[in-house]
Amino acid sequence: MADIPRTTHELLGNLPQPWPREDVLISNGTISVRYAQALNQVGEPAVFIHGLGGNASNWTDLMALLRDQLECVAVDLPGHGWSPPPRDGDYSPQRSAESIAELIADRFGGQPVHVFGNSMGGAIALQLAARHPDHVKTLTLVSPALPKIGVRRTNAHLPVIATPGVGMRLYKRYLAMDPSMRAKATVDVCFADPNSVPQERMDQAVDEVRRRDELPYAGDAFLQSLRGLLATYLDRSPSRPWKLAEGIEIPTMLVYGRRDKLVDPIHAHTKAFPNVRVLVVPDAGHVAQIEHPVLVANAWRALMGSAD
Repeated sequence: MADIPRTTHELLGNLPQPWPREDVLISNGTISVRYAQALNQVGEPAVFIHGLGGNASNWTDLMALLRDQLECVAVDLPGHGWSPPPRDGDYSPQRSAESIAELIADRFGGQPVHVFGNSMGGAIALQLAARHPDHVKTLTLVSPALPKIGVRRTNAHLPVIATPGVGMRLYKRYLAMDPSMRAKATVDVCFADPNSVPQERMDQAVDEVRRRDELPYAGDAFLQSLRGLLATYLDRSPSRPWKLAEGIEIPTMLVYGRRDKLVDPIHAHTKAFPNVRVLVVPDAGHVAQIEHPVLVANAWRALMGSAD
């Protein structure tokens, strides 16, 4: 039996380039988005939300695979990628979800969309689906950053970085590292096999690190986003993330990497979502949509088939 293609390069014969970008004005400022028009120009709309410190290009390969069915829009979260800070300074997952809800309403006229979220983007996607159920048709969460008691060895530093006064000092020390070293450090912690990243992708990552270094708000955006995310881990109210999940009845898929260093795949055993499928990828880390885009795309198609 022939091996199933793992990457877009193996399947499509080329390495997709970052999709065209445009700036969209919303009430809380400006959001940069990258869009991949559906091949048949009548695909259903989909929105892709990246994780902490990431950007819309994290979805490049998966968008290339799904545009035969979807009109894909990947957002740069406030203060990330090419998006400036939010006008009100609120980086919390709930506030980011409100901004994306506004984007969906404006761009797609209220038509429900397929939502994909990775890591912190998964936490934001959950807020979006729970608070704006009319906006979301299906929900696909890749290693979503949802609360769990305790910390992992590889993410124990995050609460320290989030500490006011301490975080910025550590961030400035981090900036003293060479951009290529910082890009490699991100890949090392997010990928199960860092050597699988094509050199062209690594070059793009280093270029993005250098570009972000020139932005005066980059460090604050990262730290404020991290603090907003960690606040949801301490939430004990009826609006806490796992409680919100119980009310999400749309078809949902959870994707976890068995070798994820940041999010414990034990979350795959959750029964919080009423209508959920789970995929655990043995040789994936924190970004299965980048490491195994073909597998994630096929799993989403199977989710759609089950929803028919």
